[in-house]
Amino acid sequence: MARVLDVLTEAPRPCSYLDDRSASLLHRILVDVEPWELEAMLSRGWRRFGPDYFRPVCGTCTECVPTRIPLATFEASRSQKRAAKNAQRLRREYGPPRCDDARLQLYEKWHRQRELARGWEASWLGERSYRAQFAFPHPSARELAFYDGERLVGVSLCDETPLALSAIYFFFDPDYAKGSPGVGNVMSLVELGRQRGKQHLYLGFTVEACASLRYKASFQPREILIGSPGDDELAQWRVAG
Repeated sequence: MARVLDVLTEAPRPCSYLDDRSASLLHRILVDVEPWELEAMLSRGWRRFGPDYFRPVCGTCTECVPTRIPLATFEASRSQKRAAKNAQRLRREYGPPRCDDARLQLYEKWHRQRELARGWEASWLGERSYRAQFAFPHPSARELAFYDGERLVGVSLCDETPLALSAIYFFFDPDYAKGSPGVGNVMSLVELGRQRGKQHLYLGFTVEACASLRYKASFQPREILIGSPGDDELAQWRVAG
């Protein structure tokens, strides 16, 4: 059963997605979270990095919309099928997340490209930080790694619960950007989820006004969460228009 180590609410800060907004997150620091407990939290709009579970509490702004794909009814577009085909050319390995030099170097190469192309702040991620964020011990934690031969070219961090997969973070070799690896990653998780008998693939938050998050709206049909239900409230999702 989950144990609560801390609960805190951030002071308002500039939003990472919308320049004219402020943002704040509610954090729960939890350990010993069982897969079924994580699933209940995902269904209520929570996300996870390591032991940190969080969701927005941004006052009147509700632009961050929890989004998931119903795997039984999802139909890929032509461009999504192309990205899936590109991803299928790569060898894929699925299992517990790992931390090694290949992953640290790939993350550094990917993030440096983002710093140049999108103006991201510099972010050096050492072994300790990588393990804390992406390879923290958790019964649901998984990694889908993409290889071109023996070369690691993409890492998809995700969670697996009894009824769902949840995409957490994806980084890739910028040399492979023309193949739409981000979309290919989602399509690979759709395929994996169906193979493993899951009902949903959680994609995190869609922000229609943010270009880097808007792509999630292209996966149809998709479902969005209504409001921010409490732990004892029924989570209600509806098909997005």
